[in-house]
Amino acid sequence: MLHVSARPIVGEALGTAMLLAIVVGSGIMGESLADGNVGIALLANSLATGAGLVVLVLVFGPISGAHFNPVVSVLEASRGALSMRDAALRCAAQLVGACLGVLVAHAMFEHALVVVSPHARVGFGQAVGEAVATFGLVGVVTVLPRRRPEATALAVGAYITSAYWFTSSTSFANPAVTLARTLTDTFTGIRPDDVPLFLVGQVAGGVLGAFVFGWLAPAKEPA
Repeated sequence: MLHVSARPIVGEALGTAMLLAIVVGSGIMGESLADGNVGIALLANSLATGAGLVVLVLVFGPISGAHFNPVVSVLEASRGALSMRDAALRCAAQLVGACLGVLVAHAMFEHALVVVSPHARVGFGQAVGEAVATFGLVGVVTVLPRRRPEATALAVGAYITSAYWFTSSTSFANPAVTLARTLTDTFTGIRPDDVPLFLVGQVAGGVLGAFVFGWLAPAKEPA
């Protein structure tokens, strides 16, 4: 059995908390400065999130692998890189960290710490958007660590920034992030009733991405 260290688990919790503080905090700031222009608010939110992700992956990559996402942790377990126990602990840490990150963002901007989101994100197209976003993200974290590991952090940030704009769902692509964003009634929130459809899209995109990119870029090339 693979040894489970506390440092990667704490790293995943802290990194995910910082990610959610960036996502929610930049959404609050962007909306407050955009004077009703949703496009400007989304631009601020996406740029801050993408840039923050690059930094977080560089910082936490050597500590925990910088998953910040249950889909990625489960994917690593399916490849044998993690034990199932380690993956489960990471997923729990990511969810706890994500919720704490929302609270921190609210505290910074003097909002109520927890408010259930009324922000409706409905429709089959939203689920397709989440499947596409997660599929692409799995591609990035599957191919680049095997072929261009030095480019992984920049590619993750760039992909998520672009996916904010080309997907109908604005690219949550992360079950822990999705659940935590039900706790904010700000720009980045999601209504709890809409979470199941997002999770279905994320799981579908993650599974498909694992098969497709696992075949396209196998861990070991045949001789």
